[in-house]
Amino acid sequence: MVILSVSDLHIEFHDHASPEVAVDDFDLELSEGEIVGIVGESGSGKSMSALAIAGLLSRHDMTKSGRIMFDGHDLLTCDRTTLRSYQGDEISIIFQEPNTSLNPVKKIGWQTEESLRIHHPDIDKKTRKKMAIDILEDVGLHSPEKVYDMYPHELSGGMKQRVMIAAAMIGNPRILIADEPTTALDVTVQAQIVDLLKKINREKGTAIIFISHDLSLVRQICKRVIVMKKGNIVESGKVEEIFNSPKNKYTRELIAAIPKVDLSRE
Repeated sequence: MVILSVSDLHIEFHDHASPEVAVDDFDLELSEGEIVGIVGESGSGKSMSALAIAGLLSRHDMTKSGRIMFDGHDLLTCDRTTLRSYQGDEISIIFQEPNTSLNPVKKIGWQTEESLRIHHPDIDKKTRKKMAIDILEDVGLHSPEKVYDMYPHELSGGMKQRVMIAAAMIGNPRILIADEPTTALDVTVQAQIVDLLKKINREKGTAIIFISHDLSLVRQICKRVIVMKKGNIVESGKVEEIFNSPKNKYTRELIAAIPKVDLSRE
């Protein structure tokens, strides 16, 4: 069943002498339990599209048009109260740099519980803490009770990203947007985060929009991919079809740029 439908999304900035189009004619249908990748170089419009879906674009020098349908509401035009009821609860987002997303003066437990305090104020403090510790354990953090009382600076980059995923997942959202979640991590930790997202999708049925500039990562986690360049979709389809027979020149260039590993060398 389709749970999110984006059609004709157009995002334009007006902070220069002439309008600047960031996203043009973007379409996406996301089904329950599906993982869809959006790939492209910096400035391609992939993150801008994701921010629009998450309802996080509110600049006064910007115009948005099209439709983003979720739960019977158009997230581009619905009232602020309706939008806020979905943000962080039904639709959650994790970013590429946890150092700028985590509050350095708040403990991990407090930050993990944030969406519960906003969307589920009826949950008492003791239950909130148990839910936070449980989700910290679910995302693979050892000694979650200890992590709960720590500050961000006491954690490694990989641990911080797991905290971000825990905070995004504590309300059991229907959609998780992962915006370049592995960019700041080394290759080993990247693989761990990808495995974690696959586990969340498999065990909780969460639909995931996975945004990356790295097609090889998209191939590991996604069944379907959208390729963007300069605000436009240049190609979309099943991941293996795109890899095996890309039709667009830009897609072929992205695939050609993936490092090849020579397994015959010792």
